Amino acid sequence: MKEFNPAPETASIVSVTDRVAPVTLGAPATAVHFLGDVAVFVGAEECVTFAGGDTTTEVAVHGGGILCSASDGKRVVMGGDDGKLVAVDAKSNIETLAIDAKRRWIDNVALHPDGAVAWSAGKTAFVRAPKGEEKSLDVPSTVGGLAFAPKGVRLAVAHYNGVTLWFPNMGAKPEFLEWKGSHLGVTFSADNRFLVTTMHESALHGWRLADSRHMRMTGYPARVRSMSWSVGGKFLATSGSDSVILWPFASKDGPMGKEPLMLAPLQAKATVVACHPKDDIFAVGYSDGTILMVRIEDGAEILVRRNAGEPVAALAWNAKGSLLAFATEDGDAGLLTL
Repeated sequence: MKEFNPAPETASIVSVTDRVAPVTLGAPATAVHFLGDVAVFVGAEECVTFAGGDTTTEVAVHGGGILCSASDGKRVVMGGDDGKLVAVDAKSNIETLAIDAKRRWIDNVALHPDGAVAWSAGKTAFVRAPKGEEKSLDVPSTVGGLAFAPKGVRLAVAHYNGVTLWFPNMGAKPEFLEWKGSHLGVTFSADNRFLVTTMHESALHGWRLADSRHMRMTGYPARVRSMSWSVGGKFLATSGSDSVILWPFASKDGPMGKEPLMLAPLQAKATVVACHPKDDIFAVGYSDGTILMVRIEDGAEILVRRNAGEPVAALAWNAKGSLLAFATEDGDAGLLTL
């Protein structure tokens, strides 16, 4: 196992590795979410693992691969290659929310604070309100990502050559934001003024929603697979480089004409980022297994996990910001209590 050898300028980095409680997983996890103070590790196949206190519980939720997941803090909702959309709550109660009529893969899911859920199969996006009927929208190509706007029930559907903005509860024609290329992950800014996508190429693309003005966010050496908004939406932290790239969104023009912050440089690629829910801090995992906590104000770093070979696959904070959960691609996992 390769050990963490800090560069001379980081030789005095503070370490909290001794405060990490190991979590035993039966298989590698692809995501992690918190339900209260219980971490729910989503496996690549069939099961999720609940970890809280000194106990872990494995629960079977799908009949095959788990392709996507999202959480609103009350439940974790997952889509699978068995064509099912399944929810699990903090008491391990499992509910099947939908079964695709053609048994297609359900490969994207998004949750709205009011309880609405969106998911996709192939070129079709679906939305269901808590007590409403199911509605669907076909887009020009396979759905790459889904995101609800923070205000109002508006759904962004990312796909090839752009994003479709859909109000499922209104009869109006969906709005189309065009930009050539394959759009995958998608996210709204907290103030509802900007929309950003990750792309198949090594770049982000953004739009200012008031006038559909483009924001080209390029310069990454690798594809961006992880995005996270800092508290208050001041920065969008992203993976895809050997530093964490933070785009500024506090001003009315967002990152247009501005350089991003570049923090926590390491001789490895940042693979996943997770901003703290209450403070200007983020956690970042790297391709060599290192995990750092970083203060945005001055770039101060704290070592959470030493590099141990396999890339970090999942990071999440609980809502209070007192717990950090992580998992690597080979199934090593842990919980840090702050």
